[in-house]
Amino acid sequence: MALATFAQSDEPKPALMAYVGTFSSPLKDMLPTQVDLPPGNGRGIHMFNVDRDTGAMKPTGIYEMGTSPSCLAVNAAGTRMYSANETDRVGEKKDGTISSFAIDRAEGKLTLLNTVSAGGAGPTYVSLHPSQRHLFVANYFGGTVAVIPILADGRLGEATDIKVDAGSIGPTTAKNAPPGSFAFSGHDRTHAHMIQADAAGKFVFHADLGLDQIFVWKFDEKMGKLSANQPPSVSLPPGDGPRHFHFHPNGRWLYSIQEEGSTIVLFDYDSTTGGLVARQTISSLPPGFAGSNFCSEILVSDDGKFVYAGNRLHDSIGIFSVGPQGELKFVGEEWTRGNYPRSFSFSPNGRFLYCCNQRADNIAVFEVNRSAGSLKFTGNYVPVGNPSIVVFCDLAKQ
Repeated sequence: MALATFAQSDEPKPALMAYVGTFSSPLKDMLPTQVDLPPGNGRGIHMFNVDRDTGAMKPTGIYEMGTSPSCLAVNAAGTRMYSANETDRVGEKKDGTISSFAIDRAEGKLTLLNTVSAGGAGPTYVSLHPSQRHLFVANYFGGTVAVIPILADGRLGEATDIKVDAGSIGPTTAKNAPPGSFAFSGHDRTHAHMIQADAAGKFVFHADLGLDQIFVWKFDEKMGKLSANQPPSVSLPPGDGPRHFHFHPNGRWLYSIQEEGSTIVLFDYDSTTGGLVARQTISSLPPGFAGSNFCSEILVSDDGKFVYAGNRLHDSIGIFSVGPQGELKFVGEEWTRGNYPRSFSFSPNGRFLYCCNQRADNIAVFEVNRSAGSLKFTGNYVPVGNPSIVVFCDLAKQ
């Protein structure tokens, strides 16, 4: 009986794409009065093919934007991408904007679908509801969060809900800051910094750095409305400044990183009530550190074994092991090979970590030791002006 034979295809495997959001200045054809934002070295959304074996990034193009697309989110199907354009004003309107793009599944190119108001100034974070039918926006300078509906064709509708943060502003000295710290960033007013739903999409959380609070909302998916949970928020220590948070894969623990306090707080999470209860506070920095530091990103590895914390000025990524009850233990740190690491992201397979060194104008690529949690610099630097975030889209997946 003859065996079937198959010709081996010379067709290249569909790309793993990386999209890098940046802080960018208004383009030459824009009037200076059209966009209100600090000057940036980026040129918009920078696109790369990623080598799955080495982690290296090869530039393939730029979608030029002069409105600082500093945060990006890709939908689960890998067909749409959304950007938070971190401006205080476009034209006469004192709001930032959110843009929707179609992703070409053959080559990864972007096509703008539409742009809408963010519901506040300085949108700094966007995330998708698990249903993929709503986009959540945190407006840093506006002190608001918004719910944006996603239409059937991927375009964005007008906001179905906008919530304005209110409360007492925290002190300019963080309770848990390292000795000798002068870190001060957001305790001048309300600053919504991050917003994201839990895995079930029943509750939505957002951190306000200036208020030292994480707000908890019940979400009405049908109406696209947020309503205050009971209790409506949890407080962090005065002046510490919650910035970002990340759920453990088991859904029972949430880790919050504080920008000015340089701490990580472990919360137990009750998915039936939306309740958060703080259980551990640990420094994001190595033992004995003194001086100023601004925390940035926090990520839990996809296997739940390690937590990674970004430190700006110290310019490191702190590495923490996760104990059987979610408690953290400092196990090491890695220099970011640049300064002011704004964020970092894992490759889809968890093998590599990509660190956006905002003030060094580069992305440094590290290989992740999955058993020890340690990071090893691959030698790959990627030049990008003021990188803010890296997101991935695997074109091989259908």
